[in-house]
Amino acid sequence: MIGILGAGAWGTALAQVIAQDGEPVLLWAYEPDVVAAINDTRRNPAYLPDRPLSDQIQATGDLAALGRCEALLVVPPAQHLRGLLAQVPGTAPRILCAKGIEAGTGMLMSEVAAEAAPGASVAVLSGPTFAHEVADGLPTAVTLACENEALGGMLAARIARPGFRPYLSSDVIGAEIGGAVKNVLAIACGVVEGAGLGQNARAALIGRGFAEMTRFGLARGARVETLAGLSGLGDLVLTCSSVSSRNFSLGKGLGQGLSATTLLADRRTVAEGASTAPVLEQAAARVGVDMPIVSAVCALLAGRMAVRDVVDRLLARPLKSEHV
Repeated sequence: MIGILGAGAWGTALAQVIAQDGEPVLLWAYEPDVVAAINDTRRNPAYLPDRPLSDQIQATGDLAALGRCEALLVVPPAQHLRGLLAQVPGTAPRILCAKGIEAGTGMLMSEVAAEAAPGASVAVLSGPTFAHEVADGLPTAVTLACENEALGGMLAARIARPGFRPYLSSDVIGAEIGGAVKNVLAIACGVVEGAGLGQNARAALIGRGFAEMTRFGLARGARVETLAGLSGLGDLVLTCSSVSSRNFSLGKGLGQGLSATTLLADRRTVAEGASTAPVLEQAAARVGVDMPIVSAVCALLAGRMAVRDVVDRLLARPLKSEHV
């Protein structure tokens, strides 16, 4: 049995994919109403409405029940991963699907998991994925990164399905950094959309944002080919181009002049980039990496600068080589 920790849109979509060939799935949800809805109505109206779920999916609110699973997909918001993982018994492999950097420690999710679940092997699942498309069975490719290549191959075989194709990598750090940084850059692209700055500006931001991602990733030991792959550039392109991205949607609201406090207050779902941005800015400073777009997003989220002032500051930066 496969277990999934977290029944938001992405966790529910993964459950639906894995259950499609008859594999039983145990899906943990924090909210009792979500557990009841999945078990009683075969739907998750809170996070993935209007999509009927497989009978092979059983929802539970008991973290200890996940201890009997052979592998565990871990899909909570990044800032809750440590506390939840520490409560799950057993040493079954943990496939980390949360994209972010832990506030306070600056740790990547694999580093958090090593402390919270010692003895359990870790892999990272990342890439360009909108939950509603995955749940609908539309073609999707992802990166599955695991330092133990034999374990990675076994896990890939367990979760691969028609239309859901994992590509193996041993670069865990690269896969994690791509997923974390793209969330912040998606906010910036949403700002471009909301402020009506045009398609040229968005394309430029994606290109320069990818340069920031690459500089930071290489400084942390990632491989450039990972950052240029599905979990880096692929995910960046997807989330920087659609309001289906929660981070892009948040940025669009900022670009329209709304405050981050207002935009985040009524959200049941999490825009991970809002929590990651200030942590990423600090982490980049520690390794001496310049990330001006990330810093601009931080200023907007904190309400320290208006959109026009941020744009003017970015455009006024000294001219330099594109590849520096």
